[in-house]
Amino acid sequence: VNALVEFTNLNCESLDKKFSDFEYCILKSVNRTFKYISLKVKLFKVPIKKIKVNFAMYKRYNGYKPFMYNNTVDACKFLEKRNSDPLTAFFYGFFKNCSNMNHTCPYDHDLVVDKLSTQIMNHRVTEVLPFPDGNYMIQTNWIAYDIHRAIVKVHFALS
Repeated sequence: VNALVEFTNLNCESLDKKFSDFEYCILKSVNRTFKYISLKVKLFKVPIKKIKVNFAMYKRYNGYKPFMYNNTVDACKFLEKRNSDPLTAFFYGFFKNCSNMNHTCPYDHDLVVDKLSTQIMNHRVTEVLPFPDGNYMIQTNWIAYDIHRAIVKVHFALS
């Protein structure tokens, strides 16, 4: 029996609308078994040369509780040496092939994640690094120039 990931919710919040804002942030259900996530962030103050990302994983018990991972990484340094941090590489692997966030800093264009499917998630949370069944949330906090700019929360069920 193979475990299966299903996206259940997506939340995107811009904390500084003068710096960036979400043009769209959608969880699209094509049919009962195929869902994907797409989002686009408009950047208003480019180029961006200093970016940190905090990513944390939560599991739902009585509300969402921290589950295993909470890490902050200098995204510019990580993108220069992608093998430098295996945990960050694991999380980056969720979206690297469906995103334009695939080069070193500076970033002088809008950021896009296009059709991140459950197939990618299935592979990573069942074969690469298996997780127990349950409801999860991956929260990413995007920090530019040491100021929190945005939060993205991806909710999914693993059964």
